[in-house]
Amino acid sequence: MPGFREFLTRFRPAGSPGPAVGGAVPADRSAELAAELEPPLTALDDTAAQAEEIRRTAAHEAAERRRAAAERAEQTVRTARARALQVRHETAARLRAEAEAETARTDAAAEAAVRDLRARARARTPELAARLVDRVARELAALPDTPPAGPHREAPWARDGSPE
Repeated sequence: MPGFREFLTRFRPAGSPGPAVGGAVPADRSAELAAELEPPLTALDDTAAQAEEIRRTAAHEAAERRRAAAERAEQTVRTARARALQVRHETAARLRAEAEAETARTDAAAEAAVRDLRARARARTPELAARLVDRVARELAALPDTPPAGPHREAPWARDGSPE
């Protein structure tokens, strides 16, 4: 709401000071303001057009950058996939070589264990054989000289494997 001062300025004298003249018209403040504001508003229209052009250019540039970034990302993914296949092959070859080396170490350890076991068996065999022969000899010496009679008697066999 306009204040009292603005109200009074509407009734400014149209002529020089003195008595009121019959043909005096109140000053048109809105026309003065429009005339005063028209050049800056026109300049703002130009600035707004420039700003719109800058926005369009920026949007076009942003779209171009997004497209270029998408192409770079796609190329990076293709390169990574191709490299991943190569890395898989390299890793498989390395793991295969490690497994073969581990197999060779395990085979060598197993062969050493077998050699050790055979050596211990060779070392123990004469003693065990002697103990076994001694035990069998004692048991045979303890047997009576006559063959057992009855159904438990063994049937004699011929050399060809048939009963006599």
